[in-house]
Amino acid sequence: MSQPIIYLNSNDGTGILAFGDGATFTKSGKKTIAEVQDFIDEHQGKYIFGYLSYDLKNDFYQLKSSNFDGLKIADTHLWVPATVVKLDHEKFEFVQGGKTPEAFDFIGRLMEEEADKNYHSFNYQFEARTPKEDYLATVRKIKEHIQRGDIYEVNYCQEFFTKNVELNFELDTYFKLNEITKAPFSSFLQLGDITAFCGSPERFLQRTGNKLISQPIKGTARRGVSAEEDDYLKEQLLKNPKELAENVMIVDLVRNDLSKIATKDSVKVDELQGLHTFETVHQLISTVSCEIDEKTNFASIIEATFPMGSMTGVPKLRAMELMEDYENFKRGLYAGSIGYIQPNGDFDFNVVIRSLIYNRKEKYMSCAVGGAITIQSDPEAEYEECLTKVGKIIKGMNEFL
Repeated sequence: MSQPIIYLNSNDGTGILAFGDGATFTKSGKKTIAEVQDFIDEHQGKYIFGYLSYDLKNDFYQLKSSNFDGLKIADTHLWVPATVVKLDHEKFEFVQGGKTPEAFDFIGRLMEEEADKNYHSFNYQFEARTPKEDYLATVRKIKEHIQRGDIYEVNYCQEFFTKNVELNFELDTYFKLNEITKAPFSSFLQLGDITAFCGSPERFLQRTGNKLISQPIKGTARRGVSAEEDDYLKEQLLKNPKELAENVMIVDLVRNDLSKIATKDSVKVDELQGLHTFETVHQLISTVSCEIDEKTNFASIIEATFPMGSMTGVPKLRAMELMEDYENFKRGLYAGSIGYIQPNGDFDFNVVIRSLIYNRKEKYMSCAVGGAITIQSDPEAEYEECLTKVGKIIKGMNEFL
């Protein structure tokens, strides 16, 4: 089996790379979030990397995840890498582990893979688990819930998948995806049988000292084929009442989540509905922050804020309950988070979207996508938005760049 690897790539010439065997913690079944914190405390002073799957929600809200599960991913996997290296363009700094020949060889191979754009063929055709007619009918049912006042907004997701996948060049696959997405919270994760190729533009949560920031994304427009069309689409996104309302509702949800652990009167919105352009889409991103007591630990923060507001809905609990009923796949790592905890307790975790997730043993690959449903949602438009988000990845991976 390949060694564990996580590469968090900011796509600005910087990143952090972790690799090599070390202590691990896998949470599934009856293990609790308190045991997650015990593992972190046991390895205080070390870098810890890993993921939180969406289904960690079940611990916090007494929910279940009983839909089809093609990926079979643990709720949480944390790992203390043998080696951690901070990358800054052509320079790199070892911050955990020794400067061994094997470490230099691996770093060199990764940098060569990143520079070599002669990608291997990726010839896998994805199919939708949800037929379009079923998707449209479900959106209409969700709008009935909104009309009755059960919910105000919900993130409804669907899965595109392919079987009998055998990847021999996983880093190459990641760098091809990254060439398509070029996102600021991109990541490559290889832990056991699971590999994630993540092109995420979204930060879930970052801690720096006593400050937390969350940057939810809500509001999407496709890229134009010309500069003029691109500018027009950006202008229309900033004027779209449905997209703006989506963003405001999730900002309010994030403010509420942070208020559970924030010091008094410290929650604030640093930026509301900022327009950001990525390789495949335009997005509206808001930044919400707060101050916390220095003694507030990782588990307490995650319990208060996870899953992230942008992937759930308002009110959060009812949205998650309804999506368990209406979705037909277990989200797993999709809508979860990949990131790392520093030796001083600071951390940074993304939102796993715009991603391919692969189980090597099952030979199964998933590419899930979702969108916010509000009372203003048009089912056809929501379906097209999903195709906009996922289409560049699925189609692009099967093309030579």
